[in-house]
Amino acid sequence: MGAMKKDKLTLILASRSPRRMELLTMAGIPFETAAADCDEEAILAELREGLPSIGERTLVEKLALAKAREVLGRFPGSLILAADTIVTLDGVIFGKPKDEEDARRMLLTLAGRTHTVDTGVALLSKEGKEVFSQASQVTFRPRTQALEALIRKYTATGQPMDKAGAYGIQELGGLLIEKIEGDFFSVMGLPIAEVYARLQNYPL
Repeated sequence: MGAMKKDKLTLILASRSPRRMELLTMAGIPFETAAADCDEEAILAELREGLPSIGERTLVEKLALAKAREVLGRFPGSLILAADTIVTLDGVIFGKPKDEEDARRMLLTLAGRTHTVDTGVALLSKEGKEVFSQASQVTFRPRTQALEALIRKYTATGQPMDKAGAYGIQELGGLLIEKIEGDFFSVMGLPIAEVYARLQNYPL
């Protein structure tokens, strides 16, 4: 007798991020979505308090795993894909901006500097888990009157409000960037080539 064929798994993206959905669609990966119902800020604060010296990569991996676990609890027969992205400069985390002024402050602070974008990914099912992350170095263009005008124009669109570091590389915010060392798609929110490669091991 041949080996038993594994039952197909439904891939559930633990996010309603349009960028992550777009990347999975681009890769031709069938998926459903179910946003994780967990307080990221509270988890982040708890992790940093319990482990003061925790590195950014460990942090995003633990955040992604926490999201995946919450969704797996609701869909135990599925494969959960969760991700988390954080932006840091000099050890300071730049989260999602509170308002337009906060977004402008963040972007002006990042101007002319190189910051780190860490994206953690968790693939979780009742069979097991895979957790990994990718770090990229992103350098913004120097602060000039033209750049300040671009930042005002960009923040006025409201687009930065749901993004770590107050910018999206795939929209107007991409014009602030001088260079990237690392994975473009990871900065966008999901290292899709690595995710695609790992998903080949699952019966989707």
